[in-house]
Amino acid sequence: MSCGNAQKKDSAKTENTYEVSKTNAEWKEVLSSEEYHILREAGTERPFSSELLDIKEEGTYVCAACKTPVFKSEHKFDSGTGWPSFDREIDGNVAFSTDNKIGYTRVEEHCAVCGGHLGHVFNDGPKNTTGKRHCINGDALDFIPSTK
Repeated sequence: MSCGNAQKKDSAKTENTYEVSKTNAEWKEVLSSEEYHILREAGTERPFSSELLDIKEEGTYVCAACKTPVFKSEHKFDSGTGWPSFDREIDGNVAFSTDNKIGYTRVEEHCAVCGGHLGHVFNDGPKNTTGKRHCINGDALDFIPSTK
């Protein structure tokens, strides 16, 4: 695995260990309650609630937990779904897993550095680019404007 991910086993379960790793209490100290719910508990924010939805300027979207760059503004598009959407991730900074929590299989996205839940990726994105729609919770991201 890339970006510091390693598997470790204990007698009860398999867990991911990440380059940036904190206890739940430590994450609660540095994240807002909304960020904690999304990033650490795999929650979902309400559609059309993110301040990041309407940002049109150039810059980079980073993981709100560890500040790893995960998406570029040039790959953002208006999907009409109510969540910030991108047609591709920054290669190597986003990890993927299978999610069956709501009765069908989805591809879940995580920050590859801290393991924070970002959202899900679907195959209904722009056909003229990648065909992918990375449907991301705004509370999982911070926006860093470009300095020209």
